[in-house]
Amino acid sequence: MKKVKAVTIVKKLIPVLFLLVIIAIILIVVIYKEEEEPEEIIRVNEYEALDNKITLENDKLKFVMDSSTTQFLVTVKSTGKTWYSNPQDADEDTIALSTDIDNLKSTLLLTYSTINGVDTLYNNYKYSMSTGLYNIEATNDYVKVYYSIGEVEKEYIAPRVISAKRMEELLSNMSHTNANTVEQYYKKYDINNLGKKDDKNELLKQYPILENEIIYVIRDGIKDNLKKKFETYFSDAGYTEKEYAEEKELYVIDSSSTKPVFNINMEYSLDDSDLVVEICKDEIEYKEDYPLLTLNVLPFFGAAGTSEKGYMLVPEGGGSIIHFNNGKTVQNSYYSNMYGWDMAQGRTSLVHETRNDYGVYGISNSEESFICMLEEGAAYASIQADISGRINSYNYVNASYSILHREQCDVADKYNGEMFVYEQSIPEEDIVTRYRFINSGGYVDLANAYHDYLEEKYGDKFTENDDNDVPVAVEIIGAVDKVGQVLGVPVSKTLELTTYQEATKMIETLRANGVTNMSVKLSGWMNGGIKQTILTDVHLIKELGRKKDFKSLTSYATENGINIYLDGVTNYAYNNKLFDSFFIFKDAATLASKKKVELLDFDPIYYGKQEWMDSYYLLKPELITKMMVNLADAAKTYKAAGVSFRDIGYQLSADYSQKHLVSRQQAENEQIKLLNKISDLNLGIMTNKGNDYTLGATDFITNMDLNGSDYNIIDETVPFYQIAIHGYVNYAGEALNLVGDNQEELLKSAEYGAGLYFTFMEADTSILQNTCYTQYYGASFDAWKDNMLTIYQKYEKNLGGTFNQRITDHEIIDSGITVTTYEDGTRVYVNYNYEDYKIAGGSIVPARDYLVIR
Repeated sequence: MKKVKAVTIVKKLIPVLFLLVIIAIILIVVIYKEEEEPEEIIRVNEYEALDNKITLENDKLKFVMDSSTTQFLVTVKSTGKTWYSNPQDADEDTIALSTDIDNLKSTLLLTYSTINGVDTLYNNYKYSMSTGLYNIEATNDYVKVYYSIGEVEKEYIAPRVISAKRMEELLSNMSHTNANTVEQYYKKYDINNLGKKDDKNELLKQYPILENEIIYVIRDGIKDNLKKKFETYFSDAGYTEKEYAEEKELYVIDSSSTKPVFNINMEYSLDDSDLVVEICKDEIEYKEDYPLLTLNVLPFFGAAGTSEKGYMLVPEGGGSIIHFNNGKTVQNSYYSNMYGWDMAQGRTSLVHETRNDYGVYGISNSEESFICMLEEGAAYASIQADISGRINSYNYVNASYSILHREQCDVADKYNGEMFVYEQSIPEEDIVTRYRFINSGGYVDLANAYHDYLEEKYGDKFTENDDNDVPVAVEIIGAVDKVGQVLGVPVSKTLELTTYQEATKMIETLRANGVTNMSVKLSGWMNGGIKQTILTDVHLIKELGRKKDFKSLTSYATENGINIYLDGVTNYAYNNKLFDSFFIFKDAATLASKKKVELLDFDPIYYGKQEWMDSYYLLKPELITKMMVNLADAAKTYKAAGVSFRDIGYQLSADYSQKHLVSRQQAENEQIKLLNKISDLNLGIMTNKGNDYTLGATDFITNMDLNGSDYNIIDETVPFYQIAIHGYVNYAGEALNLVGDNQEELLKSAEYGAGLYFTFMEADTSILQNTCYTQYYGASFDAWKDNMLTIYQKYEKNLGGTFNQRITDHEIIDSGITVTTYEDGTRVYVNYNYEDYKIAGGSIVPARDYLVIR
C-alpha cells in the first residue's frame, strides 16, 4: 500500500515539476536576453575649448584647423597655394538652399536608414559643429576630431547630478520660490535609504558617486524652457561652468533619446607632400535602429567657385575631365562605383553598369592641383562629381563610402510596406584617403604624381618592363555549349570551336608572319568550355583533343618564347552538375537577407533579368581563392606560362553570411595575397579589365576600358591612368575583331599606348547560330587573319620601341586631334575626324588614322 501511495504522489507532482522547469527556462531566457541585449548608450562628444588654431606642419605642408568649427586649410609651402576643406563664402551662395549651405560647410556627410528603408542625410555642420558636439585631440603627429552627429538634447549649465552638500549650498543662495521650484524637479538618492522601485545596481552603474555620497539627480522629461530658467537660478546662486564640466564625471551620459546619434572620428596627418585622412571603422558608434549606410569624406575639399578656372579629374575610362562651370546643369551629375557592382548585393534591373578600375580623382585650379588616392576602404567607395549651378555655386568631386549593406525582404502578405535586412556589423577596415598636392595644372603631371605613388606602394613589384615590340594578346576560344536533342530531350552539349592542335597551328601561323611579342589566352579549354563547370577539378575537353595534344600546345609555346595563359572562371558556379562538388547551401555566397546569391544576366533592351536563361551562383570568397589555386596548379601541371583570370581583378564581391561575413575589402585583400603568391611561383598573370589592386602582380591587362562611359557632363577624355602605368604593365583595349567600331578602338589604342588584342576561333562563325555566344561572330581566324596582320605590321613598324618607355606628354591639340609623346621624343598623332589634318611642320595626319613622327 505504501508503495502504491508513493507512486500516486509522484504522478501528482509531475505536472508541478514540469511547470517549474518551464518557469525556470523562461527566467533563464529572460535573464540571458537582458544580458545579451543591453540598452544602447551612445556617449556624446562635447566641445572642449582649445586654442582657436590647431596646427600640423612639416617642411612641405602646413595644416591649420579652426577649433571652433573643425574646418581647416592646407598650405603648400613651396608655392603658397592654400586649399580649404570648405568653400569660404558658402553663406553667400545664392543658389543653395539652407540645407545645401550646411552641407557646404561640413567635412562629413552621412546617410542613415530605418528598417523600412527610409533614408536620411545628416551633415556634421548642422548636427555637430554648430552645436558643439565634438572634441579635438591634437598632437605633434596628428589631429583627431571626435564627432557626435545627430539631434542631441540641448545642454544647459544646470547640474544633472550633484552632491547633496553642494546642492543644499546652492539652494540656500536662491530665493525661497526658486529653491522650491528646483527641489520639485530633482530627486534625492541615498544608497542606504532607497525607495522600493529604485534599482540599486542600475543606480550605481549610472551614478558611481552614489556609493559614497548622497546625490540629487534631475528628473526626466523637463521642458527646455524650465531648464533655461534653472540655468539662470543656479548661475545666480554661484554655480559655474567649471563645476558643470567636472560633474560630468559623476555620471554616464545616456543618449537614450529615440533620435539617431552617430559617433564618427576623423584623423588628419601629414606625410611628406600628402595630407592623409582616416576614419577608424571600429570607433564608429550608432544605434541599431538607425543603420549607417554611407559616409562622404571631405565632400567639398578644394571646391571651386563660379569665377575660378580649372577642371575636375574623374577615373572614368583612362581618365575624364569635367571643366569648371561648363553649364551642363541639365545633364546628370557624375557617379560611378569603384570596381563595379558588388554581386553579393541584389538588384532587379540594370540600365547602366558603372565602374572605376582605379581609385583616383582630382581638382586642378589652372596652376595648382591635387589628386586624392583612395587607400583602405576603396572597395566600398563610389566617385561623384558635379558642377556649379545645379544645387550650389561650386564645382566639386569626392568619394562616398558604403558602410552597411541591406536587402529588401518580404515579411507577410498582409504587410504592404518595404522591410529591409541589414548587414550585421560595420566592416573592420578603416577608410583612408591620401591627398597629394602638385605644383602644376596639367593632367600629365597629375598622372606622373600617381605613377610615383604606385612606385612607392608596390616597390619592386612595379618596375619597368623590357618589352620593345608591340605586346599582342591573342585569345583562342576552345569550346562553348549548345543545346541539342538527345532522344527528344534538350540537353547542353559541348560545341568545339578550336581544337588543341588547331590552336597550335594558329600560333605557328601568327609567329611565322612576324608576331613575336605574343601572349595567348586559352579560353574555353577545359570543364565544358566558356561556360565552365566549377573549378574544383580541371578536366580537358575530349572533343578538343587528347592530353598529349594539349601538352604539345604548351610545349610549342614555351620553346618559341610565347606565353600561354590558361583562362578560367573562379568567382562563379555555372552549369553545375550533380557530381561537380558544388553544393548551393554550403558553397554559394549569401545576401544580407540570408538568401543565396543566385544570378541572372540582364537584358540590354528592357533592363530586366533574363528569366529564360540558366542562373548561376556567386561563390564564397574562401572558395574563390581555392579556385584560383586550382587554376594555378593546372598551369603548373601543363607547364603553361601563367593563368588568365576572367573575373579576378574585374569583379569583386563580398559574402554577407551572418555566420561567416567576408567584407568586400577582406575579399580583395585575400585575392591580392594569392595573386602575389602565384606571381612569386614564377607564373604569369593576365587579368580582365584589371582593377588597380592587381598592378603589383599582373603582367597583361586585357579588355582595359580605354573609353569609359559617355557621361554628357564629361568634356574630355585623357590617358591619365595609362600615363601612370605605361612601360610598367602591358595592357590592351577590347578585341579589335569583336568591338563595334574597330577603327575607333585602334585609334584609341594608338593614343593611349595600348597593345593589340584579338579573339579567334578556327570554326566558321555560322556554327554559333542558335547559341548564346553571338559576341564571337567576328572571331573567325580565317576571315580576320589578313586584316589582323595588316594592323599589327603597321602598328609594330610605327609604335615598336615605345612600349618599354614612359609617356612624357599628351595634348589635345584640336577637336578630335591628339598627340602622345614618349621618352625618346616619339610623337603619335591621332586623328578621330573624317578629314585630313595638317600639323605644325606641314605633315598630314590622315582622316581616321594615326601618324608617328620620331
